[in-house]
Amino acid sequence: MVFWIASAVGLALAYLIGAAPTGYLAGKLLRGIDIREHGSRSTGATNVLRTLGKWPALMVLLTDVLKGAAAIVFARWFYPWLDRLPSMRPPAGLGLQAWTPWAVCLAGLAVLLGHSRSVWMNFTGGKSAATGLGVLLAMSWPVGLGAGAAFAFVLAISRIVSLGSMLAAVTAIALVCALPHRAPYRLLVVAGGVYVVMRHRANIQRLLAGTEPRLGQGRRAP
Repeated sequence: MVFWIASAVGLALAYLIGAAPTGYLAGKLLRGIDIREHGSRSTGATNVLRTLGKWPALMVLLTDVLKGAAAIVFARWFYPWLDRLPSMRPPAGLGLQAWTPWAVCLAGLAVLLGHSRSVWMNFTGGKSAATGLGVLLAMSWPVGLGAGAAFAFVLAISRIVSLGSMLAAVTAIALVCALPHRAPYRLLVVAGGVYVVMRHRANIQRLLAGTEPRLGQGRRAP
């Protein structure tokens, strides 16, 4: 029982890492505004770029990526640390090598959920694309680099951030299924990729309507 309580605490910490409202804090600290009342009303780096400018957006982007990576690094440290404590060891039959990949999977999903549904902002937040990239880079750098390259390629051609984010998520799913990875890691990338795409539902509607803004443009009315 103690092990499962400690595991739940670890997942809660991963969620809180993701829930840190970087875009919101940037708006408050730099201009004293609630960024959710401006632009696309998202707290992600793209809306920070439109509202606050290039350098604040870059800092928010890097911080969001680091949040995702930090949750994976934390999970990989936390559960082996539990195994070294006699009172915290997993139940008999549940070995550390078998449990840790699943714990990493859950921590990755928790940090994505925290970023997009932050407890500090009434369970609102960003699209989890940048945080998802951090998860990928920490979990499997070839998958992370592949997804990042797909994003950069699509952005260079279309200058539409949302399109690049969604195609990066699809690329990550394809890569994690094509490359040798454990089942929990594949589940994390597939579930996380689908979640990121679902968070872009409004963007998909604007893409179909031809009203999705390109990088450097404001939102156009339909």
